[in-house]
Amino acid sequence: MAKIEYKINNKKYSMTADLHTHTTFSHGTGSIEDNVKAARAKGIMKIGITDHGSGHIAYGVRRRNIPKMRAEIERLGAIYTDMEILLGIEANIVNSSGILDVKPAELNSFDYIAAGYHYAALGHNPIGGAINAIQNLAGIDTSRLIRRNTRNVVRALERNPIKILTHPGDKGPVDLLEIAVVCAKTNTLVEINTAHASLSADDIKTMALADVRFIISSDAHTPGRIGDFVGGVNLAIDAGIDMSRIVNLRIA
Repeated sequence: MAKIEYKINNKKYSMTADLHTHTTFSHGTGSIEDNVKAARAKGIMKIGITDHGSGHIAYGVRRRNIPKMRAEIERLGAIYTDMEILLGIEANIVNSSGILDVKPAELNSFDYIAAGYHYAALGHNPIGGAINAIQNLAGIDTSRLIRRNTRNVVRALERNPIKILTHPGDKGPVDLLEIAVVCAKTNTLVEINTAHASLSADDIKTMALADVRFIISSDAHTPGRIGDFVGGVNLAIDAGIDMSRIVNLRIA
């Protein structure tokens, strides 16, 4: 076990928690224990398992597997007693009503809820989803599309206990400042995702105009990417934000 440190500008940065990781319960390549071991090997003593919500038609976690995941985390917690192992889920924001693909009765099954927009999630307007996919590939943004996408995210934030908003703007354009203001009100962390180039340094600077906090996540789909945080640190430094606003960084 060796803590991974990144040195820049006469400061040392290390990641204290990676709360966005995937396993074979959705479309990751490693087991829950594989992810735990990978985090521990890098000195990251808090890890969250956040497989995709059940509404994703391609790789959503099967609802019947959620109790199995909880049991596995409890088993591992008894083995790796120096670690905090959490069960989350990366829920899908499914439509303009603000609902997620996590049922209200299921919320207590998880230690926290992460949520974001993904293609191919049940409940999306298929035409709207197709437009988002096309514009994302073509790099075309329209004011109407931005308003609709922003409304969907804002309503989800206001109506659900979302701890982390994952890769904002990745699958469709949004008004990042408006979303950041709502994240500040709902105490939702804005994710700086090192797997998706969803936020630029300028985007982070814009969102930081609101009183929002950030979290760097690997969004690892393989155990080898657990704890990947350096790219997020560089983006935040380039944005010029107060690095203490990133909740899972240790700075020395």
